[in-house]
Amino acid sequence: MPKRHGSPLPILPMTPAELEKLGWDQPDVVFVTGDAYVDHPAFAMAILGRVLEAEGFRVAILSQPDWRSVDAFRSLGRPRLFFAVSAGNMDSMINHYTANRRPRSDDAYSPGGLAGSRPDRATNVYVQRCRAAFKGVPVIAGGVEASLRRLAHYDYWADKVQPSMLLTSKADLIVHGMGEEPIVEIARALDRGEDLRSLRSRRAMAYLLGGKESPPSDALVLPSFEEVRDDKRTFARATRLIHKETNPLNARPLAQAHGDRWVVVQPAGLPIEQRQMDQIYGMPYTRRPHPSYTEKIPAYETVKYSVTLMRGCFGGCTFCSITTHQGRIIQSRSQDSIHREVAQMKAQPDFTGVISDLGGPTANMYEMRCTKPEVEKICRRLSCVHPTVCKLLGTSHGPLRKLMKDVRETPGVRKALVASGVRMDLARKDPKYIRALAAHHTGGRLKVAPEHASDKVLNVMKKPSVEDFEAFLDVFVPASEKAGKTQEVIPYFIASHPGSDLEAMIELAIFLKRTGYKPLQVQDFIPAPLDIATTIYYTGLDPFTMEPMPVARHLRDRKLQRALMQFFKPENYFLVRKALLKVGREDLIGLHKEALIPPRPPRAALDARRKDAAEAARRRRTDVPAGPRPPKSPKKRSVGYRPHRKGG
Repeated sequence: MPKRHGSPLPILPMTPAELEKLGWDQPDVVFVTGDAYVDHPAFAMAILGRVLEAEGFRVAILSQPDWRSVDAFRSLGRPRLFFAVSAGNMDSMINHYTANRRPRSDDAYSPGGLAGSRPDRATNVYVQRCRAAFKGVPVIAGGVEASLRRLAHYDYWADKVQPSMLLTSKADLIVHGMGEEPIVEIARALDRGEDLRSLRSRRAMAYLLGGKESPPSDALVLPSFEEVRDDKRTFARATRLIHKETNPLNARPLAQAHGDRWVVVQPAGLPIEQRQMDQIYGMPYTRRPHPSYTEKIPAYETVKYSVTLMRGCFGGCTFCSITTHQGRIIQSRSQDSIHREVAQMKAQPDFTGVISDLGGPTANMYEMRCTKPEVEKICRRLSCVHPTVCKLLGTSHGPLRKLMKDVRETPGVRKALVASGVRMDLARKDPKYIRALAAHHTGGRLKVAPEHASDKVLNVMKKPSVEDFEAFLDVFVPASEKAGKTQEVIPYFIASHPGSDLEAMIELAIFLKRTGYKPLQVQDFIPAPLDIATTIYYTGLDPFTMEPMPVARHLRDRKLQRALMQFFKPENYFLVRKALLKVGREDLIGLHKEALIPPRPPRAALDARRKDAAEAARRRRTDVPAGPRPPKSPKKRSVGYRPHRKGG
């Protein structure tokens, strides 16, 4: 039985001194995370740690350990049951690198926002260190990074297909999706003395079979790792099979051979009930970082006074991992649970009366679900809102509008803002919601994500037409003016998304010119493992139609698309001109009102080009090592790139 420690702890222990103060001889579970430890329900280690604590287990947090040696992984002692490993709230590679594979200079989940507190592919490294620290202790991997790599996948940073993380990390199990129920099941089973094999049949588990074991008879067999690695069409077909098995109400186990061994992935966990959601978010969180930190943690400062209303997303956007990780079925908290959390926030001494966000993965899917449970059980549709909103989807904003009104009218609450993304095609179905959003829940700026203006590209993304954005503005802007507010709408667009070519980006540039939007920040598409858009990027094929799709794979092509989105910047003049000439759109160069750029480069464009040339020359000079050059090693004679020529 677990060794109960009585009432909930003010904060879970993170150091040997804290374990000693509690009188623990050893923790039951050591949770290893790539994020700073924040005891707030927006951070996975806090939720999972508190859930285990509520079951009576002793949990210690090993946050951002030094992975260069095994010592840090021994610091909290040998866990009685298992190590639980996660790279953190983000995939470590997306956390570390930009879309152009350049290292980022900051890390929002680290104290002071400083980069370098976690390794590349952190889950692999952490699991291996845990194994070396204490032989024989089970190691369970989870979180977004492990979820998206549970099967063979394309890795953008290595630019090749990689095997399941079960092979590269040597984890005993991977928990995919949300982890509260699985981690408790694992702890209970191991506490009863059961073998890890007893967990294989549980939902949300992925595991590697031995060389002589066969996959379950009811499993859907995917093309093998070797097949998807060697053939892009086979990779695309495997993606289609995987995504058709994402509804937990009808999904089958998946099996994929890796050499002479099998990776088996059980269906995702069932959506949790409202009572369970209330329990999870009602845990005794301090809503504070661990007291050992002396610097601010940027991600925490952003969500410090936010409230999560729900989980899941039925949008099914092909470039987004939320649906893959949290599921398509919306799981909402009760309004009483949300009001209790608001009351706890008000009790915080530094609460200013402003709630920064009432939302979740999407701002306006609260309590929305299929109205026909019997249909929901058999549905394999990947999006409930694309190409059109399903007629069986409950889209009422009534419960959300009531909740927003009650929260903003709570004594002590001055503002209750909405910072999560608004799904505009849903919002259009309830103009009252848009008017309430404009009048009471927007703090001067509203961020929305139309993503593109080309219907061709939006269809690949599984996003609605840009007309939804304009129709949304037709209600939002007058409502803001009626409320006496001057509010700015900040639209987000993506450059270089699969399916987008120069013609599509020019269409977007023309839209921006017509509407007067000048995006100061540009999102470049980043291929995350297991996403449908990533498969299109890698294979050049739509996995559902097997039709070829345009893809901007080279940096030079991505730079042209990015420049077109910011055609108004002088430093982009020559790139925009090059793109327009490349596709024969000289008509957009001139002094007429439809033109994107003038016929002659402005002085700022020439200055920017000279500055870039000077910087390139400086880099070339500094790249030359000081002192005498080492002697060249002898090389074999090359046949060159034209071996047929004389002397080749």
